[in-house]
Amino acid sequence: MRYFPLLGLILAASCLFFWNATSADQPSTSDDTTIEWLSWEEAISRMETQPKKIFVDVYTDWCGWCKRMDASTFIDPAVVKQMNEHFYAVKLDAEQKEEILYDNHTFVYRTDVGRRGVHELAMALLDNRMSYPSFVYLDENRNRITISPGYKDATVMGTELQFIGADHFKTQTLEAFKATQGK
Repeated sequence: MRYFPLLGLILAASCLFFWNATSADQPSTSDDTTIEWLSWEEAISRMETQPKKIFVDVYTDWCGWCKRMDASTFIDPAVVKQMNEHFYAVKLDAEQKEEILYDNHTFVYRTDVGRRGVHELAMALLDNRMSYPSFVYLDENRNRITISPGYKDATVMGTELQFIGADHFKTQTLEAFKATQGK
């Protein structure tokens, strides 16, 4: 893989520019004003008694666009409502060191991947296409619906959450859904 130093500096500078506290550091709540962020284990546990789709926010601590979404998109009332209504929301730090046991497999942090290392669960969820932020939607049976990479403002995220949360993805494309929404 070829490394482009200037691109790396530009990305690093943009990440520093949007430095804000992340929601992952805040306690989870179940009210209507904030998203109830869960760990992977908590979401899987809840799936046993009350199946629901899972939304996984794959982020890193250094990602400025991830922090910007936490500070704007993920506090928007419409996004909060859609998320809490249709999904178990999970924050997954792609560089976390803690092991995750899932489906009789232990996912670990790998120091031999990338410049900073990466967690195997993040790699599996993103098909090894590591870009932050990225969002993974899983259905009630924990099958992946789609991977949605990149920063999204509240309007775009709200539309995407509605499209997947209300099962519109089963009968039409996202573009066709947007056209029916006037967006």
